[in-house]
Amino acid sequence: MLFDIDESHQHYKKIKNIERYVENGSSLTRQLLGFAKGGVHRVRVTDLNELIKRTSDMFGRAKKEIKIHTNLLKKIWPVEVDQGQMEMVLLNLYINAWHAMPEGGDLHLLSENVVIDKGYGGNLKVKQGEYVKVSVVDTGVGMDKKILEKIFDPFFTTKEKGRGTGLGLASASEVIKNHGGLIDVYSEKNNGATFNIYLPASDKKVIQEKELTRKILKGTETILLVDDEEMIIEVNQEILKTLGYKPLIARTGKQAVEIYKNSKDKINMVILDMVIPGMGGGEAYDSLKKIDPKIKVLLSSGYSISGQAAEILERGCNGFIQKPFKLRELSVKIRDVLDEK
Repeated sequence: MLFDIDESHQHYKKIKNIERYVENGSSLTRQLLGFAKGGVHRVRVTDLNELIKRTSDMFGRAKKEIKIHTNLLKKIWPVEVDQGQMEMVLLNLYINAWHAMPEGGDLHLLSENVVIDKGYGGNLKVKQGEYVKVSVVDTGVGMDKKILEKIFDPFFTTKEKGRGTGLGLASASEVIKNHGGLIDVYSEKNNGATFNIYLPASDKKVIQEKELTRKILKGTETILLVDDEEMIIEVNQEILKTLGYKPLIARTGKQAVEIYKNSKDKINMVILDMVIPGMGGGEAYDSLKKIDPKIKVLLSSGYSISGQAAEILERGCNGFIQKPFKLRELSVKIRDVLDEK
């Protein structure tokens, strides 16, 4: 709908707000799925300083009553993380600090390289080795021992009813653990709080990625959409038509294989949901690959890349997109797959 109207249209802001509400709901759902499935990552070699700068700039624009101070080591070691999940961790820590400083205050963000061995932090329950340490320090109300004992428990919150889910710090802790790291906290009542994140350093180099184009990319190819949820089929079918593509629909893996077998010369790519009735996404992909070893497939799932999804990508699948996705994001992913040589 936003694709069809100009920003000056009287309903543009209302529709944009609805989109934000949907995104917030999907973010909460992804956190819940993370607890249910232990979901891990779309890993990239990353400069944590860049993530800290990006997230703190965004947070600072929204919360002007908080003074943000950064002390980031220039030659910070790279880490291998899911950038989206790590941004969520940092933002959750900033928001936690903001709640602890209702009258405003100071938020200090620090990064450093550390080597954890028997002589460093003997109580830290991580493997010995090189780590990047990120500290988030606030000047807020602090926490007593009772709260500290439960601070990373799912659904535990000190906020008023309706003001928080209790998932923020719990999900942050889970994400860091899934990356092979550790998060700990030190605090005293009326003396602020310090959250320390430790993430394993990587010996790989950070590759600067090109900024995602803001332009919506179109095409005319035929795409086989495989999904079993009617609402998703209906919405994505319209999106594909809007982008200029000719969509074909399959609601099961078996149906997808039959359609592709009969029309493979007309079908340019497949968007394949991971969870479909009968023949699952992995089996469907293997069957399609047998029909055409050069088939182009974009894998789709409500979960992040982990387990079977990662295995399918290793077997030659061309890309992954996490549901729910935006029109622009999908348009770019489709062109990436179709234009791949």
